[in-house]
Amino acid sequence: MTRKTFLRGMIAAGTAPTIVPNTVFGANAPSNRVTVGGIGVGGIGCSQLPQIREAGFEVVALCDLDWTYAARTFKKFPDVRKYKDFRQMMADEGNRVDAYYCGAPDHWHALISLAALKAGKHLCCVKPLTRSVEEVRLVVEAARRAGTATQVTAATSNDEASVRLYEILDAGLIGEVKEVAAWSRRPVWPQGMVSYADWEDPIPEGFDWNMWLGPAKRIPFASKWGKHAPYEKMSKEAWCGDAVYHPFNFRGWFEFGAGALGDMGCHRANTIYRALGLKWPERVEASCSRVSAVAFPLTSIVTYDYATCKYGNPVRLTWYDGGLLPPTPKEMCSIKLPMEGVIYYGTKGSILFNAEKAQAQKFTIFDPAIKAAAEKLPRTLPRRPGWIYGEWLQACKGGEPASCNFDFAQYITEFVQLGNLAIQSGDVVRFDPVKMSVAGNAKANELLRIPYQNGWKL
Repeated sequence: MTRKTFLRGMIAAGTAPTIVPNTVFGANAPSNRVTVGGIGVGGIGCSQLPQIREAGFEVVALCDLDWTYAARTFKKFPDVRKYKDFRQMMADEGNRVDAYYCGAPDHWHALISLAALKAGKHLCCVKPLTRSVEEVRLVVEAARRAGTATQVTAATSNDEASVRLYEILDAGLIGEVKEVAAWSRRPVWPQGMVSYADWEDPIPEGFDWNMWLGPAKRIPFASKWGKHAPYEKMSKEAWCGDAVYHPFNFRGWFEFGAGALGDMGCHRANTIYRALGLKWPERVEASCSRVSAVAFPLTSIVTYDYATCKYGNPVRLTWYDGGLLPPTPKEMCSIKLPMEGVIYYGTKGSILFNAEKAQAQKFTIFDPAIKAAAEKLPRTLPRRPGWIYGEWLQACKGGEPASCNFDFAQYITEFVQLGNLAIQSGDVVRFDPVKMSVAGNAKANELLRIPYQNGWKL
């Protein structure tokens, strides 16, 4: 029987199945496909949604408040259904969508995630998962209740470089790891602003500015900095040029983003936390350039102290951004550090983990004896080849959970948010993860919970 005659007979009998057997469609059976709806697709979604499609998902619907900005993404998916309001999207799509991708600005992550999980959908959210500790606790709990497959878009921690690193550390080849340094060249967007824009521009036709603000502070729309620019001009790497808030430049504002640490810290922490078995720091302290009431600083150094790691010893992890770099291990000599990376400082030697290319991470051992020992070390830990969306697809189909599922992502999300509390408060953060409180730092304690405005509620 051919596929055509099979379906013709089923339709004639009025019994066309919802899930068609694999013997009819093979690998393309509807039961093998996982459909995705993208929310907030004009920015990073433009590159990530094609990767999600390549992993094997079927993108069937897209939603964005700014269809002009999202046009480049729509062009890549010309036949999908399009929306401006994610609530309408979820109501209309119903069971036509199995999973949602959230690529909206940070201040929208919690509300979109909670709505998707309440609907019982699988969910992939761009990092950081949320903008506050309270939000992440609520989202993680909702994911546990939903029982669906979740993933955060932190760089993979299961590639060959990462897993080989774990094996080398487990073997004690560089001795006891007592310190780790991680850094990023970011920000490549405006930071260091001392106030919101003190002028107002016309809102572009078709763009709902009030909806974009959502639960955040209500402020007037401003389009371009122009002559008002309060910061040193960014390099040509600035992805969205002169925008004040939208598109893309929301990241530098406390109200909408999580700064350079929130953007890149999740990538670095994903491997560090797995390598050392870290959870919550007992103490966090920040040293920054000028911090205003509204925006993240141009540069920051954030120090995290952990009482113990999986090897039983305390660890200090130091984060650098804005072009700042850690001290270079003496065995590196004149070799320059990459612009994105991690150094593991052991009592016997160091390992440099180069993360400039997210899908081509690599590490370097500079001590010849340690390098020779590492080359002989057997491979004992499992690898998960491919990129993070393949992991999510398999999880959606009932397989092993994705590596950065929300249960694990809680730790790296709170890593960046506790660092940001130290930046914003200007004081030491001693966080109690059970009581969800900060001792001796009233401002940081208050910022664990961000107030929702304009009628929006968690």
